[in-house]
Amino acid sequence: MCILAGSLLSAQNSIQELLTAGVEDTESFMASYFKPGARGALYAVNAGWYNSAKAKKFLGFEISIIGNASLVDDEKKSFLLKTSDYNNIRFSSGQNEMEVATVFGVNEPEIYVLIDYTAPDGNVGTARIMLPQGAVNQSLNAVPATFVQGSIGLFKGFEFKARFSPEIEYDDVTTNLYGAGVQYEFTSLAPADKILPIAISGLIGYTHFDAKYDLDQMLVQGNGANVNTSLNTLNFSGIVSTNLPVINFYGGLNYMTGNAKSNLDGTFVLLEGELEGQTVKNPIGIKNSINGFSATLGFNLKVGFAGLNASYSFQEFDAVSVGLNFGI
Repeated sequence: MCILAGSLLSAQNSIQELLTAGVEDTESFMASYFKPGARGALYAVNAGWYNSAKAKKFLGFEISIIGNASLVDDEKKSFLLKTSDYNNIRFSSGQNEMEVATVFGVNEPEIYVLIDYTAPDGNVGTARIMLPQGAVNQSLNAVPATFVQGSIGLFKGFEFKARFSPEIEYDDVTTNLYGAGVQYEFTSLAPADKILPIAISGLIGYTHFDAKYDLDQMLVQGNGANVNTSLNTLNFSGIVSTNLPVINFYGGLNYMTGNAKSNLDGTFVLLEGELEGQTVKNPIGIKNSINGFSATLGFNLKVGFAGLNASYSFQEFDAVSVGLNFGI
């Protein structure tokens, strides 16, 4: 989930500078800026739960290295900023509304806004800041997620799954991912595989992702300044697959619900703006949620103890998933 880390790190200066306009304006802007990133990340961490409807035999196991990517349409790379929706922000160009970059986009040329404020001492001031570019200052077309997933056969058609990515630290960013799921093969109740080479199953899976980003200070001074992001998804799938020796095809109808929360945490002393000299604690909180249906199509190639699978999911953020599998 490096994209979320990169987006916040590249935007950190603007987050703090926007506080000059006040907490309400800053929260409104960041909600629109991060919304597609949060939704894309939810779809990315939720994909790749299955590569077959056939449950493994008792104590049969599989270890998979899975890479997912939710795809970003051009329409999600910008949003319409209307100055009428803000209290203290106006474009330096004089326009009342403009398309500006989200976490996935880039402003070409750079876009500046003016923040008008009245300081506590009554003095009127104006700050000029550049709106944040997208993640790592470039336009991006996908949200990636990578993790290890293990599956083990239990009894009477049940299969347990667990996924994780260990805690990783880089550039003041710490991330980790974990999840668990259960798959049940309905065709294990009858000898359907002896009549037709197909399997039918259902799956429930839960995924959790955490990220913490430490921030530098500019127009604010603070203690313990960081952005905490938490994602949770719950997936329900009905799966059908062929049951052949080497190559198989699978499809699924999925329902997913998920939420994302991002908070700017810490105690801040504002050095400029209408709140100059005041201390604010944990000033920004942004929430996003998704729910809806999707469809998945894929194939699974297995030779000996090794296998390769790939799938495509049709949803708000279409997702591609590829897995390298080892097991018996």
